[in-house]
Amino acid sequence: MEKILKNVIKDVPDFPKKGIIFKDLTPIFKDKKVFKKLIDFLYNKFRNKKIDKIVCVEARGFLIGAPLAYKLGVGLIPVRKPGKLPRETYKVEYSLEYGTDSLEMHKDAINKGEKILIIDDLLATGGTVGAVAQIVEKAGGIVSQIAFIVELDFLKGREKLGKYEIFSIVHY
Repeated sequence: MEKILKNVIKDVPDFPKKGIIFKDLTPIFKDKKVFKKLIDFLYNKFRNKKIDKIVCVEARGFLIGAPLAYKLGVGLIPVRKPGKLPRETYKVEYSLEYGTDSLEMHKDAINKGEKILIIDDLLATGGTVGAVAQIVEKAGGIVSQIAFIVELDFLKGREKLGKYEIFSIVHY
């Protein structure tokens, strides 16, 4: 699967700023065969795990989380930027390389003790998904695993998430 994905992921130099090589995953989603193979691969990876719900991160995480939750027959929980969810939420702030940001999740999204798979498109420094894991635990959920399509190994995000089981398909 790694080779298939690496063949379609595009490098975009100097985006979003000079010196950064952005890994564009959108070609995965436009290619119906590759996208199907990705979701089938993730389904086979997680189908025998005892997962109650998938938590996915705005916005590209939704593209993976929704079809995978459907295929696994589990619930889907979106984690969004502040002000996007209509009911009472948990909120967590986290650090970025250039400041802080925050994410929210509905307070009633997770029942105490539910096993949660967190899924996102890419692991860089680990700040975003670390914040998501905090929200899941604050809500009483158990983070059973965190999964990504791509991991940028040189940014050492896995180290920040050391207490969690991490799975990534593609490594750069």
